[in-house]
Amino acid sequence: MSDPKGNEPEQTLRSSHAARTRSAASRAAAICHYIERHGSAELHEAGTAEDGTAEDGPAEDGTAAGGPAEGGAAAGGTAEVGPAAKEIAWKAAHAARVAAQAFAVLSESAPAPAADSRCARNAAASAAQAAQMGQLHDRDGELSVAACRAAVHASRAAAEAAGAQGLGVNETLNASADAAEAAAVAAAEEAGWMRPGQDLPQMSTGVRSPEIMSMLHL
Repeated sequence: MSDPKGNEPEQTLRSSHAARTRSAASRAAAICHYIERHGSAELHEAGTAEDGTAEDGPAEDGTAAGGPAEGGAAAGGTAEVGPAAKEIAWKAAHAARVAAQAFAVLSESAPAPAADSRCARNAAASAAQAAQMGQLHDRDGELSVAACRAAVHASRAAAEAAGAQGLGVNETLNASADAAEAAAVAAAEEAGWMRPGQDLPQMSTGVRSPEIMSMLHL
C-alpha cells in the first residue's frame, strides 16, 4: 500500500525502477545492434555498387532485386554510409554501454529509492541518446522520428521521477515514467529498432564510467 503522501514501499520501488532501468538498457542495446547490423549491410552494398556488381543481380526494370533492407531504409530512405555512419555507430555503442552500467550499478546495490531512480534516469537518458543515433542512421524516417521523440519523453519522465520533487518515491511520477518507458519500447518496435522478446547479446559495460558513478553519488 502507498502511504498518505503518495510514496510506495521500498521493495515495490526497487522492482519498478529496476524494470525501467532494464528496459531502457535493452532499448539502447537493441538500437546499437540495429545500427551495427544495418550499417554493415549498407557498407557491403555500397562496396558492391562501386565494383559494379550485385549479389542478386539487377531486376528486369533495372532496380536491385533484393529491395530495401528492413527497418530504417524502408521507413526513411537510405541510411548513413561512410565516416558519419562510423560516428553514429560509436555514439550508439557508447550510449548502450552507459545504460548497461546504470543497470549493473542498480543490480549490485541495496535497494535505495533515490539511487535506484537515478539509475533508471541515466539508463533512459542513454537510451534517448541511442535513439537520436537511430534517427540519424535512418535519415529522419517518420517512424524513427516518432521513436526518438518517445525516447526523449521517457528520459524526461524518468528525470522527473528521480528529481527533487520525486526522489524515486512518488507514485504518480513513477507511474508516468513507467508508462513513458512502455511507450518508448512500443515506438522502437514500430521503427524496427527492436523486436518483442528479442534475445540480444549482453552489452559489455567496459570500464565503469566515472560520470555515471558521480551522478549516482557512488
